[in-house]
This record gives sequence, structure tokens and C-alpha cells, in this order.
Amino acid sequence: MANKHAYCEPWLHFLTVPPMTTPSTSADTLRIDIGIHGMTCASCVGRAERALKKVPGVQEVSVNLATESARILVNASEQIEARLRRAVRDAGYEPVAANAAIDAPTPSNWAGFAPVALGLVLSLPLMLPMLGSLWGQHWMLPAWLQFALATPVQFVLGARFYKAGWHSLKSLSGNMDLLVSLGTTAGWALSVWLWLSAAPDTMPHLYFEGSAVVITLVLLGKWLEARAKRQTTSAIRALHALRPDTAHLIGLDGEVDVPIDEVLVGDKLVVRPGERFAVDGVVLEGLTQVDESMLTGEPLPVPKTQDDRVTGGTLNGDGRVILRVKAVGVDTVLAGIIRLVEDAQAAKAPIQRLVDQVSAVFVPVVLGLALLTLLGWWASGLAFEVAMINAVTVLVIACPCALGLATPAAIMAGTGVAAQHGILIKDAQALELAHQADVVVFDKTGTLTMGQARLTDFVVPPGADDVMLLSVAAALQSGSGHPLARAVVQTASERKLTLPALTQSQTTPGKGLRGQVDGVDYLVGSLRWADELGIALGALATPLQHLQAQGATLALLARQTPDGLNALAVLAFGDEPKASASAAIATLRGRGIRVMMLSGDNSTAALAMAKRVGLQADEVIANVLPGDKAAHVAALQQAGHTVVMVGDGVNDAPALAAADVGMAMANVGGGTDVAMHAAGITLMRGDLALVAAALDISDRTVAKIRQNLFWAFIYNVAGIPLAAFGFLNPVLAGAAMAMSSVSVMSNALLLKRWQPKP
Repeated sequence: MANKHAYCEPWLHFLTVPPMTTPSTSADTLRIDIGIHGMTCASCVGRAERALKKVPGVQEVSVNLATESARILVNASEQIEARLRRAVRDAGYEPVAANAAIDAPTPSNWAGFAPVALGLVLSLPLMLPMLGSLWGQHWMLPAWLQFALATPVQFVLGARFYKAGWHSLKSLSGNMDLLVSLGTTAGWALSVWLWLSAAPDTMPHLYFEGSAVVITLVLLGKWLEARAKRQTTSAIRALHALRPDTAHLIGLDGEVDVPIDEVLVGDKLVVRPGERFAVDGVVLEGLTQVDESMLTGEPLPVPKTQDDRVTGGTLNGDGRVILRVKAVGVDTVLAGIIRLVEDAQAAKAPIQRLVDQVSAVFVPVVLGLALLTLLGWWASGLAFEVAMINAVTVLVIACPCALGLATPAAIMAGTGVAAQHGILIKDAQALELAHQADVVVFDKTGTLTMGQARLTDFVVPPGADDVMLLSVAAALQSGSGHPLARAVVQTASERKLTLPALTQSQTTPGKGLRGQVDGVDYLVGSLRWADELGIALGALATPLQHLQAQGATLALLARQTPDGLNALAVLAFGDEPKASASAAIATLRGRGIRVMMLSGDNSTAALAMAKRVGLQADEVIANVLPGDKAAHVAALQQAGHTVVMVGDGVNDAPALAAADVGMAMANVGGGTDVAMHAAGITLMRGDLALVAAALDISDRTVAKIRQNLFWAFIYNVAGIPLAAFGFLNPVLAGAAMAMSSVSVMSNALLLKRWQPKP
């Protein structure tokens, strides 16, 4: 990425602010990710977190139910990961690799359905009396047959609930499994007692069907939930699938296929038409078009030729190219994007803290309510079996599965669909805060503008040969790497001018350069240098003043004569606004958001650009050094605003980090790493419409979180009293509990339909 402020003053090289990073670990701190199998509800999350926090050296723990993973910050010590895994196992869960669920082969949609199917086969006959009563039939299976059907469901298919419930009891906590195992065991035991204590030749009313159907429904709900979870991780799976397994290496013996893990930086690789680039690199030979939509969301292919950068995972077009490897493994752009999406989906939103606080006391409260229900109904004079059934119903309907899934399911779906459209959300906090923004601050150069100097005007005195003079100016600067020099050479190239020979050249840092073209001494440099040398402007004085008033960056071309230096041409340089700038600003204003621009340019230049993109004078802050942009952002925050800062991730890094939400315009293959570290959200292409799109997906995701929490709470808040007062039975309670989890996951998956507005 070119130095974005280099042409604010001609031939004056600004010091680029170093990339600002926000590492999650220090030299003596490790971040460890562990997969955890066996968690079923929000209470499990709390128990796993408490177990991990007891390990010496642990600083922070975040356990995510939807991703079934834990992220732990610990002090570095010997065998710390082994001790963390042991803590997970002692808490009653299975520690696995952090990405085990993602790296595993994608299972079929019916994977894991066998226990559910067996439960349905065994439970449906038990439901015959209930179904028959709808048509006035009194079907009743013998008690021994009901026992034979219900017992395998209770103790074989339901064994997972006993195991997990026992572990929760040992740790003096509770979870969904404990509620299910207690409730269904009570129903099964009550039925056995009624059967064995009944008078001969009588048929008591038994509740085997309640226990068996509840377990089957819970298993069905967990299976549907697991299938939905696989859909929420589809974004990460899709990114992993973009990495080829092999590469075509050009070695000593010619072209040979090697595993991607054996490719080294500096190797030469062949990429054939229609193949994906395996690593990041630079094109050495060939011409092609590359589909970069997986990175940028932009569907149009990008032409690539010699010296152009290509990114691993992108799709080659119809040309065969040879590239030089620049990055492999975890250092590639694709690997960084995968880490970013994984981090966002593993993080907890601030709103999740409320859920964690509620779930910590939820199960003990439910157990107390179930006991009160049992004692209350029994004390009122009803039969013990009626009191027990009502207590069982309270236990079953109160399972907090949906509560634990409400937030992470929405975050996973929201960040996943955003990534598919080129919006990479770094953490859940940025996702939750973005929709609250009332001020969006844009950097000017490289964000609202193209970020590249262009020769906008080349003014010569009346009667002078502008074509010849432009050729001379381009020849003088043909060997310079300065942005302004490149702009002059590019203009000459676009006009297909033939450049004369440059025989001598001498650069004066910060001022300009001298050279000899066709035996004549010329000079091109800044106005300040021209003043120092006493160059007479003559007929160029008036157009120069006019261009200065427009805020253009100016330089002079002069020729050495026996009488001194004579001005031959005025060169005016400027930047062009991005095509999407005006529309993006109008869209943000339509959302009721105040839009501002920060610029390091002088006021005249900044105001001129602001007018072109639709900003008012009071919305522009000019003459701002890169290090001072953060102070302006802080001032807006102190005034009570929620601020989004949009920059290119290099000179704007301090401001991106200081804002409530930083959005970095990533230059794929250039500034992407900086953008990922400095900002909470990375926009993978330069389309400013993505700013409003990022705010929109934030708004929709937070809305889904609130909807999910509402449904999760409403099931419990409404269901528990209904169960306690006898308006529900265990079967209906089990169905409602299963549906609560399914409805939360299904509601979150609706985010996958989201599309950015054009």
C-alpha cells in the first residue's frame, strides 16, 4: 500500500505510523482453545467455566455453547494445556481439539438420528392410549409391556442424561441433564410403584409414556439443534474448503505435485486454469483473471499480470501462471480470515453476561420450585402421584437449553453471512456496538478517495508545446518511485507519449529533482523549492493561484537558461473520490447517522474533496496528523456519541483502535494484516456501501439475539407456572422444551438470508 499522505506536500516523505496491533497475549501469557463435547445448556457453560477458572494460572475463560469450545488466557507454565483438559474432563465433559467439529468431514443431514429413531419406535406404542382417546377409544397396553418399552428408553437412550447429571451433582451445580434425569426417573419410578402396588386384576394409570416420550423429544431436539449448529459453522467450513491439498512445484526435476504443507516461501508454483491458488504469492509469468469473491465479496474477476499479488484460496481463471510464494500456512491472508471468523464466533457478546448470571442460579431455583410444587399439591389433599407428575413437568419444561444458545447462535449466523459478503467481524463486541453508532468518521485519503495521486492539470504558457513539456516532465521522473512522479509517468503512458532520453538525474530529498534531457537542464519540484531558487512564474502566476485556491498539490517544471531558471509548466496533483462515496454518505444520513471526515490535508484541499462527496464544511476536520486522529475520536466519545471510525488500517490505526467500532478498508495482499489487528470490523473491498451494510447486519444480529432471548425466557417464564399449577403434562412440557431450542436456532439461521442493500 502506498504511503497515503506522501503527496500532501510535494517530494516530502512522511513517516508512516507503524501498524497498531492488539494482541490477546503477552510474552508470558498463552491463549489456549479447547473443544468441549457434552455441554447441553447455559448451566453447563457456567460449570465448565468455573472448573477451568480453578486451574492455577488461568486469567480469563470464555466458554461458548454454540461452538462447543473454550478460550482460555493463562500464564505460561509446564503442562498447562494438559491440566486444562483434565479440568474439563473432571467437570464431566470431553475435551477435544478446538476445531474438531469444523475439521471433521461434513456429516450427512441424518447423522446421529439412530437413537432418536429407536426412541420413536419404542415410545409410539406407549402413546396409543393418548391417541385413541381423541377418537373415544380406550387402548391400553399391559403394564409389563409398557415397562418393557419404556425401560430401554429410560436407561439406555437416556444414559447420557444420567452421566452428565451425576457429574453436575458431584460439582454441586445443575444443568439440563440433571433436570431431565430427575424428572423422567421420578415419572418412571412412580409408574413402577403404582404397577407393583396395584390390587390384583386392576389396571392403574401409569406414566411410562411420559418419561419415554420426554427423553425421545429431548433427543430429537438435541439432534435438530446439532444439525442447525452445523449450518451456523458453514462459513468457516467453506473457508477451510478453499485451501487446496496439493501444489504444482517447479523443482530441479521440473513440475511436481507436493503437499501444500511442504511449500516454502520463495518457491515457484504453477497454477493451472480453473485451480485455486494454494498460497499467497506474486505472479512471475502469465496473464489471467482471478475470482477473489471469497475474500472481497466482489463477483467480477480481477485481471492479474506480472508482479501482481495473488491470494491463497482465490480461483484462477483461464490463464496458466507461475508465481513466487510470499506466504504459507498461518501467515496467509486466508488463514488470517479464518482466524478472524473463528474468533468472532467464539467470542461472547456483552449481552451474554446477563444470560450467564441468570443461568448460574437457574437450575437450583427450578429444583426448589419443583419441590414446592410437589409439596403444595400433596398438602392440598391430592394424590401423591398427581403432585409428583406436576413436579416432573416443572423439571422438564424448565431446561435452559434455548437460553444458552440464544446469543451464540445469532452471532455465529450473523458473522458467517457477513463474511460471505466481504465483511469480517473481529469480535462480538464490535458486532453488538455497531448498530448503536450515531457518528461515522471517515478518513479521507484511501478511504473516501482512491488514495492515489493523479496529474489533474498540466498548465503551460500560451503558445508552448504541452505535449513536449509533459514528455520532458515524465522523462525527468521516470526513475523516481515517488507517488507524484509515478502519476506524471502514468499520465504520459496513458497518452502514449514517447519519452526523450534522460542523461543525468539528481534528487534533492523533500524538494524535487534536476536532470538533463536532450542536452537541456530541467528541474521539477515543489513551490517552496521554486521560491528558494527564485524561479520567475511569468504567465503561470495566475493559473497557479487558481489551482492553489482549489486545494491542489502543485509542482513546477523549469528550464535552466543563461539568465536563470524559467518556469515552463505548472503540475497539479489531486485524488479522486471513490465512486461509492457520495451514495454511501447519503445512505448513512438516511439511517440518522452524522457523517464526518478527518484529513491530514490542508483545509482548502479537504473542503474541496468534501464538497465532491457531499459533505458540509462543518463536517470536515483538516490538518490532522495521524497520531491526533485518535484524540478527535475520543472527543466525540466524550460528547456522548458512539463512534465508528472508517480508515485504511495503516495511518489510521490509532483512531481505529480508539473508536467504539473501527472499520478498516483492507487492501487485499497489502494492508489486510494491519486492518485485522487495528479494527473490530474489516471490509474486504473498497466499496463504501459496506459501511452501511456492516451497520445493518449488526442491527439485524442484535435484533435476533433479543428475539432469541425473549423466546428462551418466555418458554420458561410462562411454562414453569403452567406446569406448577397442573395445566401441562410431562409430554407437552418435553415437546415445548425441545421446540424452544429448535425455534432459537431456526430464528438465528434466518440471518443466512441477509443480503447487503445495493
